[in-house]
Parts: sequence; C-alpha cells; structure tokens
Amino acid sequence: MRIVHGALLPALLFASVGIANARDAATQPVVAVDQLPPGQEVSSTVTDLAGWVIASNDSHGYPFAVMDKAAAQILVFGGDGRLRGAAPGLFGSAVGDHAAPGIAGLALREIPGRDRTTPAGRFVGGYGESIDAGRVLWVDYDSAVSMHPTASGVPSERRDERLASPTPDDNRVTHGCINVSDEFYEQVVKPTFERGGVFYILPDEASIDDTFPEFAQGRAKR
Repeated sequence: MRIVHGALLPALLFASVGIANARDAATQPVVAVDQLPPGQEVSSTVTDLAGWVIASNDSHGYPFAVMDKAAAQILVFGGDGRLRGAAPGLFGSAVGDHAAPGIAGLALREIPGRDRTTPAGRFVGGYGESIDAGRVLWVDYDSAVSMHPTASGVPSERRDERLASPTPDDNRVTHGCINVSDEFYEQVVKPTFERGGVFYILPDEASIDDTFPEFAQGRAKR
C-alpha cells in the first residue's frame, strides 16, 4: 500500500467552502491511503466533480465518495473535504446506468445478467440492516446497492485478484454492488461513512450533464 501526503488531487484539499477552515487545511498534514495501481491516473472529470462537491458543499458537510466505473476507481473524502483514500473497486458486471424496477426484492441468483448494473448518479446512503448480510453500507437502498469488502464475495470469482490487477478490464464482476479490498474497507470506508454520506457514481453510457445536472451547470458557468 502507498501512503500519499496530499500528492493525490492536491487542489481538492484546499477547495473546501464552509466545511473546513482553509488556513487549517494549509498547515495540517493530509495523509490519504492510496491503493490505486502505480501510474494509474485519475480523470479530470473525477477531480472536477470532487472539487465541485467541496466548493458547493453539495454533500452538506457529510463525507462523500466519487466512483468511476470505467476506471474502476473509488475516491473517498471526509466531511471536511480532505481526501481519505483512493482505491480500485469492483462494480456490476453489466454495463449500464439503470437500476431495474423491483431489483431490490430479488435474490442475487434471480437478477438477469443485463440488470447486474451499478446505477449512476448521486445517492445518499449509510449503514443499515439487510435481509441476508447483516449490517451493510447502503449506497442506494432502493436499488439494493451496497459497498462491502471482497471477503463477502464468491471465492471462485477471484475478486481480490481482480482488484490487484493493474487495469480495470476485469473489475466488472458483481451483481451491482461495489467491492473494495478488506483493508481499504476497514481503514477508510468504514470509519468515514459510519454516520452516512453521499455517493457520486459516474455513468457508463449516460452523459455527465444528465447524471449530475447541477454539477454541469456549475461547470458551464466557470
């Protein structure tokens, strides 16, 4: 694991408006857990969206995550706007941004392949009970999308190996939920979202403007 001291997305660490005191942000060291493959870049769309969330206080002071399905990346920020960590993630095996009607009431084996998508958009979530997995971090309760460590996955799917590969080509494997390494979940995700948060998932096929219209309007004004 790499530890970065404000080297990843440095501009975002000072962009907070009404969340963290800018003077404190400039004087206190920022340490973030970085599990992204060496040399893998974060897209400008991700950094722009994260910067807008901080500057506009769109998460209302709650921690938030920005997820890039195409790059299989997850960036986690605290409620103060500071980067807490960046890591690869596993997403739905089907390409698409929809959540099929009634999918929350289906067992995993009953979900058609075409509907095993991770929906795109802005979601407010938090920890809560599930029918068969105990207490989970719900990203979107209505579509039964949660974030959990790979330890809860199926061994034959080699989820840990997929996370460790240097490219995102093999990171589409779940029924729609989001997986991260056990280590990243325990060190970053669990403590950051203990009281809930906001989750921004970039689209596969839909436009950024349609998925995040307020962000698009803000970017157009700039």
